[in-house]
Amino acid sequence: MDLPTAPGLPVAPSPYPHLLRPLDLGFTQLRNRVLMGSMHTGLEEGRDLSRLAAFFRERAEGGAGLMVTGGFSPNLVGQLKPFAGTMATSAAARRHQVVTRAVHEAGGKIALQILHAGRYAYHPLAVAPSRLRAPISPFKPLPLSAAGVERQIRAFVNAACKAREGGYDGVEIMGSEGYFINEFLSAATNQRSDAWGGDYSQRMRLPVEIVERTRAAVGPDFILIFRLSMIDLVPGGSSWDETVQLGTAVARGGASLINTGIGWHEARVPTIATSVPRAAFTWVTQKMKAAFSAAGLATPLITSNRINTPEVAEQVLADGCADMVSMARPLLADAHFVRKAAAGRAADIAPCIACNQACLDHIFQNQLASCLVNPRACHETLPEMTPRPAAQPRRIAVVGAGPAGLTAAAVAAERGHQVDLFDAASQPGGQLQLARQVPGKEEFDGLLHWLARRLETSGARLQLNRRVTPDDLAGYDAVVVATGVRPRDPQIPGQDHPKVLSYIDVLHGHPVGQRVAVVGAGGIGFDVAEYLVAGGHSSTLDRAAWLAEWGVTDPTQARGGLAPQGPQPGAPARQVTLLQRKPGKPGAGLGKTTGWIHRAALKMKQVRMIGGVNYERIGDEGLLITHGPKREDPTWIACDHIVLCAGQLPQRELADALQARGMAVHIIGGAREAGELDAKRAIDEAWRLAVML
Repeated sequence: MDLPTAPGLPVAPSPYPHLLRPLDLGFTQLRNRVLMGSMHTGLEEGRDLSRLAAFFRERAEGGAGLMVTGGFSPNLVGQLKPFAGTMATSAAARRHQVVTRAVHEAGGKIALQILHAGRYAYHPLAVAPSRLRAPISPFKPLPLSAAGVERQIRAFVNAACKAREGGYDGVEIMGSEGYFINEFLSAATNQRSDAWGGDYSQRMRLPVEIVERTRAAVGPDFILIFRLSMIDLVPGGSSWDETVQLGTAVARGGASLINTGIGWHEARVPTIATSVPRAAFTWVTQKMKAAFSAAGLATPLITSNRINTPEVAEQVLADGCADMVSMARPLLADAHFVRKAAAGRAADIAPCIACNQACLDHIFQNQLASCLVNPRACHETLPEMTPRPAAQPRRIAVVGAGPAGLTAAAVAAERGHQVDLFDAASQPGGQLQLARQVPGKEEFDGLLHWLARRLETSGARLQLNRRVTPDDLAGYDAVVVATGVRPRDPQIPGQDHPKVLSYIDVLHGHPVGQRVAVVGAGGIGFDVAEYLVAGGHSSTLDRAAWLAEWGVTDPTQARGGLAPQGPQPGAPARQVTLLQRKPGKPGAGLGKTTGWIHRAALKMKQVRMIGGVNYERIGDEGLLITHGPKREDPTWIACDHIVLCAGQLPQRELADALQARGMAVHIIGGAREAGELDAKRAIDEAWRLAVML
């Protein structure tokens, strides 16, 4: 069923009445309660913003009530990195008109985020209230003089005026996540003794003046969002009374909306990864909503973080936690999230699984963002990423119903090809069936269900329990091999011992003893270790347990919301030792923005991690290891079981047999190149191939 493309959403009875209800801001109305939150994509840099325009046009067509760009700095010193996007001149404003025009033509509204990096800036011109280097930047900032502070305020106001000149409907002033404004608020980062430092009433002058002066400059009919750090999650963060004091001040100072920020970037508490419970922090916004009500303020509040389905968003609003919900990556995964929800097609929404692999990890590696689930994200203008009806329908066989095969089959069938998808297993999913067993990866259930749903609606024919041969594939116009991977054999003497299990055995539920050695500390080794220490309990599904595990408490009880007693993880279900041959820190190759979470989680569960070992042999005593190239210090790891997680190899026997017969074959995913359950690469390859076939 095609989605409506008119600016307004369907007027039939809504399955999500709170989410899809308009929000009246007095001078303008938002068509629903969905904010597409700010998210840096890499499209913000450079002079040509046509790709950014296409990105936002599609999401405006998809029904978002209001969208916020990635951060644009108000001046040179506030840039996140050299040559980052800046809004400071009329020339910049003119360049942005291609973006705002595209959004308005699609019936949407868009605000520009003004982000001053402060001491988080990754360049030597960084400025901050005090000369204190951030733990996530190598550059020590220059301390601002009083005149310098005044220049930064004027830069914020100027950026807002230029945004209006560029056609934006509003701006969001980034006052959270540990950036410039946050640094003035905290006594830990603001050690000034002048009028911009000292007690909290002086430290908060900066954001209040920015908001008041911006409102005066842009007039009353311009959306002004203030991103307020509701809970800092860092030592020395704001108290709850201070946060309320600032929130009420900026509301009275002219903010149209107040958005929720959670945690500074240097916080050692995960806030947006897949292991974070859904809607984990909405209770903090709800507390502010109560404080606003007590103060007689009607300024709408936006809540955020890990709200990724219309059902979760609807419940958050129905519970009175906020007036609007912010969802950034869910609209990266599916530009038509809102329209599908309004049309009663929630099952067709491509799910954000909060993996960070193609969005945040790419950005932190200076790559263009995209999405594991939706490789077309941020590539909307590229023909090779846009499926179009096939000029000549063909008969296509896809072998292997993992993420690569499911994607290739569905996209090819949607284009009009006749597609048969074969798999020897009794259910689709491949390695996703294993990943979804790991505590903290429950979102993979949604990905698997959506892939299966997409295949079903595409018209492709799925044939399970079917191991095909080259003869079975002889009559097809094209054959796609997506047969995945098989475990690599580490060839440890004695590995045929009854103590030895593969990761596949473990994740399929094979009984495991209390003392376990895990051979291999890549992504699979970490997943297996987390599975073993969890003992069947996932704190991701238990918000109270998760908050305690990471040391998060009610901000009325402790500054910054950090519990004085620190993290309180539950006792590990097993004693686990995680080993790797490679010298150095285990897990160094994990995701840029999530690796630290996995390492911290295992450390809290008392997992012993050892690198630079040699696996000498396995026996009744357990696993014998030595250390370093000289094989020193032989040590027995006493254990009940040894789990082999020593990597994978491509499973391509079928592909080799087809090629030996001279048949043309396309090899994708793990069958082409084995990786650490690399669904991102597998889906991207499958998408690109299916668009081309």
